[in-house]
Amino acid sequence: MHEISKTFGASRALNGVCLEVARGEVHALVGQNGCGKSTLVKILCGYHRPDRGGSVLLDGEPVVLPITPAAMRRHGVSVVHQDLGLIPSFTVTENIRLGRFRARRLSRAIDWRSEEELAKASLALLGASIDPSAEVDSLSAFARAEVAIARALQGRPKGGGLVMLDEASGTLPQEPRLHFHLLIRGIALDGGAVLLVSHQLQEVLQHADRVTVMREGEVAAAGLRTSELCEQDLLALIAPGASRPSTSGGGRPRRRHHQTPNAPAEGGADLGAGPSVTVDRLISDTLRGISFTIEPGALVGVTGRPGSGFEELPHLLAGAKRAQAGTLTLEGVTYELKRGPLRALRRASVALVPQARAAEGLALSESVLENLTLPLLSSRGRALFTGARWRRRLAESVIEALHVHPADPNAPVKTLSGGNQQKVLVGKWLSAQPKLLLAHEISEGVDACAKADICAALQQAAASGCAVLLASIDAAELAGLCDRVLVLRDGLIGCELSGHLRPERILAALEGAQAEQVAA
Repeated sequence: MHEISKTFGASRALNGVCLEVARGEVHALVGQNGCGKSTLVKILCGYHRPDRGGSVLLDGEPVVLPITPAAMRRHGVSVVHQDLGLIPSFTVTENIRLGRFRARRLSRAIDWRSEEELAKASLALLGASIDPSAEVDSLSAFARAEVAIARALQGRPKGGGLVMLDEASGTLPQEPRLHFHLLIRGIALDGGAVLLVSHQLQEVLQHADRVTVMREGEVAAAGLRTSELCEQDLLALIAPGASRPSTSGGGRPRRRHHQTPNAPAEGGADLGAGPSVTVDRLISDTLRGISFTIEPGALVGVTGRPGSGFEELPHLLAGAKRAQAGTLTLEGVTYELKRGPLRALRRASVALVPQARAAEGLALSESVLENLTLPLLSSRGRALFTGARWRRRLAESVIEALHVHPADPNAPVKTLSGGNQQKVLVGKWLSAQPKLLLAHEISEGVDACAKADICAALQQAAASGCAVLLASIDAAELAGLCDRVLVLRDGLIGCELSGHLRPERILAALEGAQAEQVAA
């Protein structure tokens, strides 16, 4: 890619970007949220038309921009987008094979049996055992990621092609993630090229051959050998002079000294004040009767293998998904979770930060201000008058506290990068001062600095007396943030970890190593 630029209205997302990915290499692309990484990928797959003056060569052949799907197939270019780009109501086979269906010569009918076999073959490359006839909407986040990756890997020309992966491994658990990296290394060894967009700097240093760093729409460093770098070197290139607390494990980091948006002043709420949140005999499709408590001011993590039930726990406790049985007790009031009491729990100040921010957490077409103030309209607004002044003040305080970029309350959320959208989602619920905050993969797809801002905001919420449950596959994040971690196995609490938490200890518990047992 040579001198690629892209403007959106008055905003310049890319400014003269040059990038070269060689045959037989895994080339990483890193940078803070909003620096232009995903925009560059979307130009390479024809989603965006670049400004005039730039050019792209694929195997030495000039490409007419925007590139067409037919040209992508001819050159062996495929992509896994950050939001996966799947159609929820379609089956796994339909999503994988869309645009590649083979029709019978005379009838032009699709041979669905053959298509399912081709989809199975693509999934087998990842070692994924997913029913090709299942609707994507019914799959876990892990399985959906595997479907998107399998779609990108099918039909790749032997010894060539370019596979682009935009935060593709973020939702994969440990074992599938290892297989994923072996797979992309195999593509490179076979003569193909891989462009790996990632915020996981350890992943970049371990699995990429070279790395290009972007900053504010420009290339800050191009084609650096990862063998000659360490994580601190990359951080210094990505965000010079930035100072953020580490959440990479080794115990809960020191609390930040700024206030959570709209939180009570220090001393207004005592850490640990008030009764515990109690979950009793919770049963669902995957959970088999689990019970536990969360004290006010505590950060409790929950993790497990795919299908263990930890992924659906936040939605069940928020009433967003009906349980088969079980109760949640908050401030002396008990809620029957089999009734799916979403509205009652919302009134009781229970907040859910879902993993699927675009589909379940944000109104993308609305402004940052509209999204941030939505949970408070019923309590702070009046009939026919929502109140402009308090909404503006609240939006500006969240933007400042979480370093949302651009710092414009009127900017449509869809124009923000994924990491900044996540900050808006987290700030939206923290500004409502919840008594119980339920979060699922809260820092997925965000850069190191944004992750530190989000984690600091969670810690400040806990410091003000909020009980926090964090469901995550990220062992380092859990170790760095949480007071204790529940490890689920086969729908039960297999063990509870507390004290000095380390990522290795959590991963060992996931593998079934002996740990302190908890009666489920």
